[in-house]
Amino acid sequence: MIPLDGSAAAKMSTATCTECGGSSLIQDPEAGETVCQTCGYVISTTLINYGPEWRAFEPEQMENNPRVGAPASWIFHDKGLSTTIGWQDWDAAGKRLRSEDRARLHRLRMWHRRSRTSDSLERNLAQALNEMSKVGGKLNLPRNVTETAALVYRRAVQRQLIRGRTIQSVAVACIYIACRQCRVTRSLDDVAAAAGMTRKDAARTYRFLLRELGSSVPQMDPEGYVSVLVNRLGLAGETERLAKVILTRASEMKLTNGRGPQGMAAACVYISCMLNGERRVQGEIAREAQVTEVTIRNRYKELAQRMEFNIKL
Repeated sequence: MIPLDGSAAAKMSTATCTECGGSSLIQDPEAGETVCQTCGYVISTTLINYGPEWRAFEPEQMENNPRVGAPASWIFHDKGLSTTIGWQDWDAAGKRLRSEDRARLHRLRMWHRRSRTSDSLERNLAQALNEMSKVGGKLNLPRNVTETAALVYRRAVQRQLIRGRTIQSVAVACIYIACRQCRVTRSLDDVAAAAGMTRKDAARTYRFLLRELGSSVPQMDPEGYVSVLVNRLGLAGETERLAKVILTRASEMKLTNGRGPQGMAAACVYISCMLNGERRVQGEIAREAQVTEVTIRNRYKELAQRMEFNIKL
């Protein structure tokens, strides 16, 4: 039990115990009760807890945890800290507003929208982050990838690297960089197709940002492409498992060094299909893996020669 303080004490300053008439009241936040300290009579059992839902065990946690509203996010140009005026023309009681009030509310919405993007830089950032959200939704990307892409774009804006380039191309390049950094398997062709632009333009902007920002972009894992290929081709789970076993053995034998991850994954899937009795032509696998049939044949011959697979093309 704790003594009344703040606004609660002010509200009950005139309250007294109905049994003994005492004014020494205390609160029990766990039980939600107000109790008379003199006689122990429970005065109220509907006490509302106005405290936070989180717990803090240290003063530092107490300082860091307080918050109001949703957490800040890099996906929004204002980090999600702005307010929005609703589009409904009803008041709190559900009654329709008068024509004068609707006109005034319309002007408020208009100026509120304009004030959120006051300069060209803010408008550019808002448009680019909106484009990233659309592309991320089409590719079903995790939220951390979109957040990372937004951070990369903000770095490009600070370095003034977006001048002379379209917002769409820079946004696509940032998303691809974020996919590589977060180990999410998405090819540049997939990202460019989701944005409705050519791979050539996306690749040019990607190389430029990579050179100017100096970002560390790891090599894509071929195992991720194996799962993507199996899903697109509708293959069995045993075929996927066998393809990953072949890929692991090839990696242990250093056969994947200097080879493209998509071509290596396509060759492992092709070998697994042949061994597991699921016939898929090389053209079909090459089309889904976004490589050429020659690449699959070359990778297949290398694996078959070193790992002693006896499969005829």
